[in-house]
Amino acid sequence: MPFHPKTQKKIDLFLATRKTTILGSLAFDSPLLLAPMSGISRPPFRLLMQLLGAGGSVSEFVSAEGIIQGNKRTRQMLTIDPRERHTGIQLFGGKALAMAQAAQRAEDYGPSFIDINMGCPVKKVVTKGGGAALLREEKKLGAFLGTIRKAIRLPLTIKIRTGWDETSRNARDIIRIAASEGISSVTIHGRTRAQQYRGLADWGYMENLALSTPLPLVGNGDLSTPMAINNRLKVTNLSALMLARGPLRNPFLFLESLCPTNPPALFDSSDYLEVIHTFNELHNGDSPLSLKKHIVWFSSCLEGSALFRRHIFKAKTLREILSLCDSFFSSLTPEDLASKHNTAQGEFMAGGHG
Repeated sequence: MPFHPKTQKKIDLFLATRKTTILGSLAFDSPLLLAPMSGISRPPFRLLMQLLGAGGSVSEFVSAEGIIQGNKRTRQMLTIDPRERHTGIQLFGGKALAMAQAAQRAEDYGPSFIDINMGCPVKKVVTKGGGAALLREEKKLGAFLGTIRKAIRLPLTIKIRTGWDETSRNARDIIRIAASEGISSVTIHGRTRAQQYRGLADWGYMENLALSTPLPLVGNGDLSTPMAINNRLKVTNLSALMLARGPLRNPFLFLESLCPTNPPALFDSSDYLEVIHTFNELHNGDSPLSLKKHIVWFSSCLEGSALFRRHIFKAKTLREILSLCDSFFSSLTPEDLASKHNTAQGEFMAGGHG
């Protein structure tokens, strides 16, 4: 049991309400999945979120070319903790044969599925023909996906955007092509590539797509509070939802979103400390900076978080970091946490990640 019995008992109450979600040939423990996030969706955080209710997860995106060239750091990004369940490895690149070879090698690391990034809007990815650039290659896309699909044994999924820009929202055509090539499911982020992460995700567009799509659809974008997520679950035509930035602020988001009402935060300051100490154990010597970033994100939107952030980043030792956490989180009231959990993410990480 990774958490104190008091915290684990609360977690188990929510876990008991989860329902298995089927996406094509894949089964997940919940309709709420953790999104692939660069530099974030690594084994410690993926496992933590699965312990806290995520039905499955996807790795940060990994370069196909880096895998083939044997880049040590790239290969390390393929690692999956044996305790993880329903985790996929996401690859990016613009060359079909390279992607197929990389997918074959990624299979050896034990994922449940392989995912293709067709939504990243970042210039350095797009200019090399990867990410969202693939949305503009409808004529070549069938052969591209088919080459990868035939090279692997595992299910293949893709993650896309609504289109390149407002004048070319072609997600419906992309999904049709994907279905013809044996893709298992499609995750769609509700913005165009041109929007980057500005504006709001277009849930109306995604819901409309889901009414007639030939494949299971997973919706992604701006899902940041338990109430918003639960309300979406009640009415959605989509097969599942994917959360990105929200769980970085509220590690209990996958659990609290399953509650049909909107109660005050059921997880208190001691539960937050349990999560932080468990996360530290899962890091097992991983980057202290990564641990600091997650701790700071957990504190966002709380009274005194700015000063706490400065202290955390100045801390020199793990003992000092954990001592600062004990002091800060122990001072929080149930009202503080309830207010935080019911506040939309706003400008939090507005530059990316869902």
